[in-house]
Amino acid sequence: MKSLQLSTITFTLLFTIFSCASPENPDQMALEKIDSLFTSLYPANSPGAAVLLLKGDNIIFEKGYGYADMETKAPATGKTLFCIASISKQFAAVALMMLQEEGKLSLDDNVQKFFPHFKAPIYKEITLRHLLSHTSGIPDARPRDNRQFLLTATDEASYAYMEGIKTLNFAPGTAYEYMNPTYQLLLTIIEGCSGQSFDEFMRERIFLPSGMSESTYFEAEKAIPNMAHGYRANDEGGYSEYDYGEAGFFATKADGGLFTSVEEFVLWERALRNNTLISAQLKKDAHNVKIIIPYMPHTGYGYGWFIEEKPDYPKKEFHTGSNGGFRSYAGRFSEQQILYLFFATREAEQSVAQIAEKVDLIMKSAGWLE
Repeated sequence: MKSLQLSTITFTLLFTIFSCASPENPDQMALEKIDSLFTSLYPANSPGAAVLLLKGDNIIFEKGYGYADMETKAPATGKTLFCIASISKQFAAVALMMLQEEGKLSLDDNVQKFFPHFKAPIYKEITLRHLLSHTSGIPDARPRDNRQFLLTATDEASYAYMEGIKTLNFAPGTAYEYMNPTYQLLLTIIEGCSGQSFDEFMRERIFLPSGMSESTYFEAEKAIPNMAHGYRANDEGGYSEYDYGEAGFFATKADGGLFTSVEEFVLWERALRNNTLISAQLKKDAHNVKIIIPYMPHTGYGYGWFIEEKPDYPKKEFHTGSNGGFRSYAGRFSEQQILYLFFATREAEQSVAQIAEKVDLIMKSAGWLE
């Protein structure tokens, strides 16, 4: 796709902020700091981002920065649909837990039950719990030297190599290795147990009950209204589009193919809080650490969420997303009923983890995390 130079055309930013009587009010000051942070990261006339903060049941901050589409100059807003990449995993994880509550599967089932053509004995040792927590030990042996494969591989094509795997990187449940292909297996499991296509199940059983009428999974020929594009800096001082057709693995769904907006993600959060989709007990199980991640301080993984328990901070469930130019973050302090989101169309000067750390500090200084 074409390279695009930065435009100097100005545009209207979406900015919703609750009013406070004094500029020294700590809530007001915190929101101003958050706004200043993202203004510096995503300036006008560049590929941008949408940011939202939910506190209790109120959206106290929502703003778009820069462009969602550099060609049309469509601004990034709360309604823009971004590829949230690996944040998609929590949706597939909840779908699997829904099917367990309906008695259509058990998280203790082994992989071979659903993939009988995976003949190696190792697949009898790997359970759905291991897939959800990235502790299966299955190696990632996708053919990354095949560009056509990288650009067009579906979930089924992406995990097809597993049929020939005979050995694991480690015994299931004993270590952590982040693995997109094991989440791609969930698509086939959900389809087999529900009797519906993955897209139908997710729309009818998750998106619509949550009120997420616009959220959808990417397909090359699908028209997605209000869709953002991903970008990366080019040698001419501008930005080139960097998503489907330029970057790999945009055609898979269960592990990272969801396009949604910050406004619709709030509806997902409310469905989780209200136990609309799964029971409180299953949600608690998903948000408990199953394995410690040795290279991420104070962090483990549950079922579709990272769990951070940092000193002097409350427990946080979060996930990052990165594919092509898209960079996203969804963090929730569930005890404090805080959700914050930033969905972006390009990599910023700071990583999403560094940005989130700054937002956390701002909220802590405002007393919101007590």
